[in-house]
Parts: sequence; C-alpha cells; structure tokens
Amino acid sequence: MANDVDLVEKALKARQILEAEIRKRIVGHEAVVEQLLVALFGRGHAILVGVPGLAKTLLVRTLAEALDLSFGRIQFTPDLMPSDITGTDILEESGSGGRTFRFVKGPLFCQILLADEVNRTPPKTQAALLQAMQEGTVTVGGRTYPLAPPFHVFATQNPIEQEGTYPLPEAQLDRFMLEVIVEYPSQSEEAEIVNRTPGAVLPPVERVLRASDLLDIQELVDRVPVASHVVDFAVDLVRRTRPSSDDAPAQIKKFVTWGAGPRATQMLVTAAKARSVLNGRYAASVQDIEALAPPVLRHRLVTSFQAEAEGVKRDALVAFALEQTKKHLDR
Repeated sequence: MANDVDLVEKALKARQILEAEIRKRIVGHEAVVEQLLVALFGRGHAILVGVPGLAKTLLVRTLAEALDLSFGRIQFTPDLMPSDITGTDILEESGSGGRTFRFVKGPLFCQILLADEVNRTPPKTQAALLQAMQEGTVTVGGRTYPLAPPFHVFATQNPIEQEGTYPLPEAQLDRFMLEVIVEYPSQSEEAEIVNRTPGAVLPPVERVLRASDLLDIQELVDRVPVASHVVDFAVDLVRRTRPSSDDAPAQIKKFVTWGAGPRATQMLVTAAKARSVLNGRYAASVQDIEALAPPVLRHRLVTSFQAEAEGVKRDALVAFALEQTKKHLDR
C-alpha cells in the first residue's frame, strides 16, 4: 500500500507539472486538459470536438511534447488510404540478387498519435485505426505488428462544415473513452490570447513524464478500489440511457434510439478511477462518475429524428439520465 500511496502522490505531481507545461502555450481549457489526462492515465483514447481556431491541435501537440514518448501526426484528408497510416510492404532486392518484401511502418507506429480532423477521411481509412485503438496492434499483409505501449489516439473533429466529411461510425466512436467538447474561451481568456504576440515562436516545453512513469500510473489506476455503491451508480446511469430500459426517463425513450452499452460502463468507472488519482485520491467516488458522465456518454447515444428536429442535445439527455439516477440514489 505504501508504494501505491507514493504513486498517487507521484500522479498528482505529474498532473501539476503537465498542466504547468501546457499553460506555457495554452490559455484556459482547464476542463479539457483534465479530461485529456483522464484518458491518458486511464489507458484511453479521446476525440476533441470544436470549431476551428480553439487550439485543439496545439493542445494535443503540447501534451505530447511534455511526454517522453514517440509522437506521430496524421492530417486526415479525403484521399488518405489505410496504408498511408499503417504502413505497407515494399519489394526490395537482397544482397544475393533475390527479392524480398520489407514492411515499412506508417505514422501509426508511435505512442501518442494526433489524428487531425479524423472525420475528413473515408470510412475505410478510419477503420484502419480500429484495431490499433482496441488491440494495440496493426495487421498488414497477413502479419500482425505490435505497437509500443503506451499507445493513445487523440483525434480532433470539426463540428461545422459537414460537407465532404465522413461521420465516424458508432463502432469506432465507442473506442474513444471520452468525447471532449472544446468551447470558446471566456472574454478575459480571449484577451490574453490576443495579447500573446501572434506568430511568435512557441515557448519550449520540457519533457516531464517518461513511458515507464506513465505505465506505472496506468497500472495504479487499474488497482484503484471502487466501492459497490459507486459501481451501482455507474451501472444504473448507463442503463437509464437505453430507451428499452424500464427505468429510462421519458426524455430518453422519446429522443434516443440506442443507448450506451456495457463498454461505456467499463470506461466510465475506469475514467472515474483515473480522475481520483489525478486529484490525489485513492478511491473513485460518485462525484467522479457525475463529472465524467457527459464526456463518456455523449458520443455513445444515437438520437432519434425527433431529437434532431427539436434540437435536443446529447448532453441534455445525459443530464436527464443523471438526474433520475441521483434521485433514485437519494431514496
């Protein structure tokens, strides 16, 4: 236990140092940074959704630079092919005059991957990420190649200009632990952004966390205890997002076609454990579940046509389910 207590303190200190490095370049976005670190410490992937100009790419790049991990960036475009990201076999001559195939690794072979504007490439190329995100391996030409752990995908997506885009299928969205909404800055934050000289050289970021340190923290998160009432709260909440459930709120039955599945419950509890470690606590709480319910669940709800017609947002539906779950808990 003493070792785990030391690791919790190490994780809290790592968070503080990482946030300090990110603040050298990024103004605001405290909640976004916390959620990215939750995904990082919880062995998960995250997708950042926001309009252009909110520093989504810079944020992920800065986080990657603060980690002593290999970094890769892929700018997703309509003409991108699966082999462009996974790699391909090439035919080359050997010293004896024969010919052999040699596998050339693509940019997917890294530890932190920035998938920029992931919704701008066709489904076939999007699907090339699926195996890597789920299994940590890549299969090309009948051979399977492992990816060096830790491996994380941080994708960005533009919610506007939908013409010429390819919405991610539900199966792929479900592989992301969190969907992080990047909002506009506050007035004071925007003033600070403007006051920072445009076009100036970005301040350097120090590498503050090694792969071995991150793996130790991720293993610690796996060991974080979760009380039975916290698990019950998470299960109850996720089940209430399913319109077929007897306990689902009327709004869910009306506006949701498909709710979140069991993987959502698993990731919600894992994210709660990671958040507890980030805050220097060695036990996940109901408050952690509440805080992370929107980013974990919003992209896992398939809304009905009526919801789209009436402008009902997924976050509002998660809030309905959360409210009913809390009322049930208070009984």
